[in-house]
Amino acid sequence: MTKLDPALFSNDAIPPETRSLNEAIVAAMSNMVEWWEVGAHVVREARARGEGVFPAPAKSERARWIEIDGPAGKIKLRVVAPEKSRGVYLHIHGGGHVLGAADQQDRLLEHFADSTQLTAISVDYRLAPENPYPAGPDDCEAAALWVADHLGDFGAKLAIGGESAGAHLSAVTMLRLRDKHGRMPFHAANLVFGVFDLGMTPSARAFGGERLVLRTIDIEKFGDAFLPGTSREDRRAPHLSPLYADLRGLCPALFTIGTRDALLDDSLFMHSRWVAAGNEGELAIYPGACHGFVAFPCPQTLQSLQQQAAFLNAALG
Repeated sequence: MTKLDPALFSNDAIPPETRSLNEAIVAAMSNMVEWWEVGAHVVREARARGEGVFPAPAKSERARWIEIDGPAGKIKLRVVAPEKSRGVYLHIHGGGHVLGAADQQDRLLEHFADSTQLTAISVDYRLAPENPYPAGPDDCEAAALWVADHLGDFGAKLAIGGESAGAHLSAVTMLRLRDKHGRMPFHAANLVFGVFDLGMTPSARAFGGERLVLRTIDIEKFGDAFLPGTSREDRRAPHLSPLYADLRGLCPALFTIGTRDALLDDSLFMHSRWVAAGNEGELAIYPGACHGFVAFPCPQTLQSLQQQAAFLNAALG
C-alpha cells in the first residue's frame, strides 16, 4: 500500500537551513524587476551576467557546443562528456519557456556526466514570447530525435530530464516521440519541479504573491507568453499539458518537488497519473524547498542531486 507521509508537509519538517535560504530569497527578490515590464531579453542578459537571485552561472572548461538541424534553422546543443560515456542524458533547461539558456547550468551538466557516466547534452531551444508554442517543443523534439539516431556515438543508454519548464518539455518530448514517431528510446526521465498542467493546478493558483522564486502571477505571465491568446481550459489540451495525456508505455521517472513550491500539485498529480498508467515512478518531496531550490547551495540541494543521480543509475542498470 502506497502512503504519502503527511509529516513531510508540516512546518516542523522544514530544516533550519532551508528556512534561512527561503527568507534570503524573498528578501533578495523583493525589489527585482518584472520581466514582462522590462522585456524578457533584459532579464536574460542580467542572468547571463550573474545578476539576480540565482547564483552566477559558472562555465565549464569541459563544455562544448555542437549544432544540429532543426525545424527553423540550427539548434545549439551544450555538451559535457564524462571520461567514458555509456549514453546520453538529454537535458532541457527551465525558465518558464521564457528565460534560461543551455549554457547556464554547466556545473549541473558536469554533475550528471560524472555521477552517471552519461554525456550530458542540453538543448538551447527557442524561447517565448519571441517564439511561442510550438517553437520550443519543436526544437526539443528535433534534438531528441537527433540524439536517438546518434546514440551509438555516445553509448547505449538514453535518459531525459530537466527542471521546471524543462521537465514539462521533457514530458512533451517523450509523448511526441511516442505518438508522432512510434518511438520510445528513453530508459529514464528525471523530472524536477515540473509544470505539467498549463491550466494551473490548485497549488499554482493558490500560492499567491510571496516572491519565493515563483508566484502565481509568474506562472500566469509565463503561460501567456508561451501560449498567447489561449484560455486556461484550452491550455489543458493533452498535447500542451502532459498531466491530461495518455501516459501509458513510458519509462521510469523520478519526480522531485519541494513543499514550498507553487508547482507542488503538478508533481503530486503527475506522479500519481504516471504510476496509474502502468509506469514506474518515484516521488521525492523536500520539506520547505522552494521552486528552483537545486540552484542554491544548501543541504537539500546536495541530497536531491545525489538522489537524482542514484535514480538514473538504478533505472539505467
